[in-house]
Amino acid sequence: MKTYRQSKFLNPWVMFLTGMAIGVASRLFDIYFVNLGELFSQMAIWILIGTLISIYSPTRKAAMLNIFPFCIAMLITYYATAIITDGVYGWSFIFGWTVFALFSPLMAFLAWTAKCDGAFAKLIACGIVLSAPLSSLILFESVRFHDFVITAVLIYFLFFKNIDSYRRNSNEKYS
Repeated sequence: MKTYRQSKFLNPWVMFLTGMAIGVASRLFDIYFVNLGELFSQMAIWILIGTLISIYSPTRKAAMLNIFPFCIAMLITYYATAIITDGVYGWSFIFGWTVFALFSPLMAFLAWTAKCDGAFAKLIACGIVLSAPLSSLILFESVRFHDFVITAVLIYFLFFKNIDSYRRNSNEKYS
């Protein structure tokens, strides 16, 4: 049985490095692969990735400690790459994504809780599922095909996929 300290992927340092790599990749997608750039510019994909990191973390604390360095590293390297490539970016986007990164530990806490037993946990899971298409509708004025795919994947992982039981305390209930 692996513990949080023994995890090779889900630890803050690896998540920081992963965030750095994805930040650079996201910016390069914007330049060279427009469709991928469009996908990785949407909030829904980051909700999905953040949810997966959180629910596969062994504890709430681990989820919070994993997601924050991932988001901060991604933000820093994305905009550093934008500066290096003479990309166009606005301070409102930097501010918005910084707020997202700063609140990511709270969102990780809630996402981890969504896999617990009880009505409150399922209510949180419903909120996460609804946030993906609603964020696209509110921020980008339309829901695209990939939003439906992301929503379906969220539904699968939050409601149907069984997360390894050794990572969860069976006494965790929110009713």
